[in-house]
Amino acid sequence: MSAAPLTRTRLISLLALLLVLALVLLTASLCLGSTAYRPWQLWQNTPDALLARDVVLQLRLPRSLAALAVGGLLAVAGLAQQILLRNPLAEPYVLGTSGGASVGALTALLLSGGTALVSLSAGLGALLSTLLVFGLARHDHSSQQARLLLTGIAVTSFTGAFSSLLLAIAPEGLLRGMVFWMLGDLSGADWHLPLFSLVLLAVLLWPFARELNLLSHGQQAAHALGGRTRLLQWLLYFSSAAATAVAVTTAGMIGFIGLIVPHALRLLLGQDVRLLLPAAALGGGCLLLAADLVGRTLIAPQQLPVGVVTALAGVPVFLWLLQQRGARR
Repeated sequence: MSAAPLTRTRLISLLALLLVLALVLLTASLCLGSTAYRPWQLWQNTPDALLARDVVLQLRLPRSLAALAVGGLLAVAGLAQQILLRNPLAEPYVLGTSGGASVGALTALLLSGGTALVSLSAGLGALLSTLLVFGLARHDHSSQQARLLLTGIAVTSFTGAFSSLLLAIAPEGLLRGMVFWMLGDLSGADWHLPLFSLVLLAVLLWPFARELNLLSHGQQAAHALGGRTRLLQWLLYFSSAAATAVAVTTAGMIGFIGLIVPHALRLLLGQDVRLLLPAAALGGGCLLLAADLVGRTLIAPQQLPVGVVTALAGVPVFLWLLQQRGARR
């Protein structure tokens, strides 16, 4: 499909629309939950006002901001991997990047590492798994073929088995939290690091958006048109690995955000990375915030792990995309 040319008005209009959607979802997230406390009760002169402040400001607001930031990171990571491989099925969860980050983080947790060590270990695990999958998939120039998915599935299976091994040898005191974290959990998540990382990645990638448009048409075409292909490849490797590592460290294993959001935005907006990058950052946050809201309210007062909600929604979409690609061949 042909996309309308990118103009400042079109960019600002899209970002404004996504910001409004994010504010609506954020407001709903602050208002809804397993308790009846609402934001407007914060300023009431009632005995429940103090409890309302604790619930809304200490529990719901940090969790909602974390969901926005983590979802944005996963969508940006998925967009980066799809540009690298020119394949709309690429995303951190499917290709094993999240699994590698999980192995690194769980290993650091078992070693009683602090937050810095957990984040560093998750980043190394994500980068190694990313390089492994991409290297094997590109070895025979079949990055758009079934080899990519098979390699990602193999690495995901290995990291899943290794994570299970780490859980099996974990002490009783850590086991429950590690298992729930593996399912994807935003309760108690800190929003400062993921939000800072999302802004930093967006600022880092934005100046290269025009060259990334060239790279999305293939390495040879980008090189012929003067694109710095090697620099762009390593930039996308580290960006996707870092974004996934921060997301996994913050909220555990959450899948399919990086698949659904960039693909849907391409269908709506076209292929221009200058438009897709900020749209993915905001759209991923909106989708994860909506998923978390569903998980908190569907069977309240019990809560569904947000990773379960995204998997239930993402797996049918993934299978449909896989079928569509198979039908076109």
